[in-house]
Amino acid sequence: MNRSLGRSCAIGLATALAWLFMFPLTNGAARAEGPDLGRTATPEEIDQADRSISPDGRGLPPGRGTALEGKLIYLANCARCHGDEGQGGPADKLVGGIGSLTTPRPIKTVGSYWPYATTLFDYIRRAMPYDRPASLGDDEVYAVSAYVLKLNGIVAEDLELNRKSLPRVEMPNRDGFVASPSLW
Repeated sequence: MNRSLGRSCAIGLATALAWLFMFPLTNGAARAEGPDLGRTATPEEIDQADRSISPDGRGLPPGRGTALEGKLIYLANCARCHGDEGQGGPADKLVGGIGSLTTPRPIKTVGSYWPYATTLFDYIRRAMPYDRPASLGDDEVYAVSAYVLKLNGIVAEDLELNRKSLPRVEMPNRDGFVASPSLW
């Protein structure tokens, strides 16, 4: 009985060693064909991802929107994470905290912390909604940006934001950052 137990252990060890040495060979063969992890991005997808918007508005697309228009878009796409009026939920709050950055308990929101309204537009356009990034059209992004800025008391409900007016919006913390030396 010991002899058969020893033989089965030896066979088991030999099988394990064979698998251990064979796996890299078969794995390498699969790699030679490619990892099959997706597909090549289309020129349109690359263009969508390779867009930058500067604080002065360079790179902003054509389009327009007001806070009044943005409220419905916000409620349909943003409220489930940020609350009906930007007060927060599973995701960060977007509203409030203006003037709190120098206090012991700063509240960092779009209104209190972000230095440029163009950054808000750029972020929404690229990354929101969280479950469908870059799915909003440019008019929708202008409108949602206007709504979030209106909730913070920064713009009027009827102000039309577009590629000319958005860079002129004065954010409360605009002077709270030091420009990178690479920008000088």
